[in-house]
Amino acid sequence: MTEYNKAAAVRDTVHVYEHLTPDVVLDALASVGLMGDGRLMALSSYENRVYQVHLESPVGSAELAGDIVVVKFYRPDRWTDAQILEEHAFATELMAAEIPVVGALELNGSTLNHFNGFSFSVSPSRGGRRPELENLDVLEWIGRFLARIHTVGAARPFVHRPALNLQTFGYCSREILLDGGYLPLDMESRWLKAFDEAMAVAKGVFDSVPHVRQLRLHGDCHPGNILWTPEGLPLAGPHFVDLDDARTGPAVQDLWMLLSGERAQQLRQLGALVDGYDEFGEFDRRELRLIEPLRTLRLVHYSAWLAQRWHDPIFPINFPWFGSSDYWKGQVDMLIEQTEAMQAAPLVA
Repeated sequence: MTEYNKAAAVRDTVHVYEHLTPDVVLDALASVGLMGDGRLMALSSYENRVYQVHLESPVGSAELAGDIVVVKFYRPDRWTDAQILEEHAFATELMAAEIPVVGALELNGSTLNHFNGFSFSVSPSRGGRRPELENLDVLEWIGRFLARIHTVGAARPFVHRPALNLQTFGYCSREILLDGGYLPLDMESRWLKAFDEAMAVAKGVFDSVPHVRQLRLHGDCHPGNILWTPEGLPLAGPHFVDLDDARTGPAVQDLWMLLSGERAQQLRQLGALVDGYDEFGEFDRRELRLIEPLRTLRLVHYSAWLAQRWHDPIFPINFPWFGSSDYWKGQVDMLIEQTEAMQAAPLVA
């Protein structure tokens, strides 16, 4: 499909989220007994639609301090109800273990509710800022909580939510891109060659680290999903939000996205994370070899994620470069770089 035709298809399609008006948001809240006072603000989220809503009057719940809630309307057809409820149950387990995770509230007997064709959940509003990851003490603090999250995550498996592996993030992503015609003809063969080479190397790395523990993960533990409250204030420290991408996978998946900068800087950051982790768990150093393969899988999955959501008008507006030959040339170059990185010596904590 050409860029022109893709744009036309988006223009001529009314996306389901266009029916999610402010009145629908407030009516959905009212359906679970919470009355908004009309003040609502859309929060940053491409995957779902998320709103901060002020309530009309106190509701008598300590969980709703300040009487402001966050309402998440899940993207239709992404997760089943069983998969969403499994995410909510995981969050509830973490909170029961006194881990600072912001989970969905139980309203009308469930953490997942439905209104006008939308599935939604309601959570308490929690403030905070992005963590200062250049501060090694902050990273140690986060590492301690990640170990505790993984201790709970290892207690039982997910039944309904998928795993993160070569098939789900790699080969399934390739099929989505090919079947949808998102690869331009001048770049398709080059991208496929780079993809096949990268997947072959990634498989070799995964095979070289056998019997890695698979557990329930946050799954998308980047700095934007950690809210930090400074010391001296109530609930100081990290608060983990948005378990929407919770999956089964190796523990290192929840660490590597917190690394940035040159190799020396990443080594310092990784050392601090693992030092904190080891206070409450035992991090398997063999998993450090998996960082670059996991980074490669995320790179491929990101392109498929954009492709699957291209009919949502917010995506062409915010990602206008997707699908161009220049975009795919960049993807080929990054896959080649990742293939080299996977063959290099891994980071050592």
